[in-house]
Amino acid sequence: MTAIAEKTAIVTGAGTGIGKSVATALLKAGWNTVFCGRRKTVLEEAIAGAGKTQAKALAVACDISKADQVDDMFETVLEAFGRVDLLFNNAGMGYKSTLIDEIPVEVWNDVVGVNLTGSFLCARAAFGAMRRQKPTGGRIINNGSISAYAPRPGSVPYTATKHAITGLTKTLALDGRPFDIACGQIDIGNALTEMVQPTTIGVPQANGSIAAEAVMDVQRVADAVLHMASLPLDANVLFMTVMATKMPFVGRG
Repeated sequence: MTAIAEKTAIVTGAGTGIGKSVATALLKAGWNTVFCGRRKTVLEEAIAGAGKTQAKALAVACDISKADQVDDMFETVLEAFGRVDLLFNNAGMGYKSTLIDEIPVEVWNDVVGVNLTGSFLCARAAFGAMRRQKPTGGRIINNGSISAYAPRPGSVPYTATKHAITGLTKTLALDGRPFDIACGQIDIGNALTEMVQPTTIGVPQANGSIAAEAVMDVQRVADAVLHMASLPLDANVLFMTVMATKMPFVGRG
């Protein structure tokens, strides 16, 4: 086992999509990896799909929007591995393209609960563990979105939370300095997952049209997060944008 194999990573939303890809990459790279999500059976399937690895994997069912469940998850992780070296704050949800006056308040609360409150609760628990463990330190990587820079039409709840994640990232990067806690953000554009599949068929554009967009392999995101995670704690990727090269993000619409 290499030195990195003694490090522990937590990935939220690890049962599918980006979270599954990143958690699998970390596990194969030698990180003891906690697959966190709402459905334990899906997490266990994701771990099985990773195949045999030298590092250890642990499936923990958790609704990250619930403070008590987040606290219980971190207690389970610390009991199993003794420390937390990396949190990938990935779990998130969106809503169909809808004008603000037609968005139910319940939908707003659900999106904020997962994307923002959930990220806060997990970062809070990770920061506390990293601050107090010996040796101190660790890294938190928040999954932002290019929506943190430019929204899609009709995306008020999702876009608002992703802008808030940027504030969370910057503040944690500042507050973590005395404790060797680094915090960065990866902003992803059109990684091909089940959630992004409709993009290949057609989604609303800024000019009012519906158009298909270019996508990229989700493995590119896993590679990027693995790079961010592999840096020594005296270096930090504060923001990284990984996007499908030909998607209509850069330019005027």
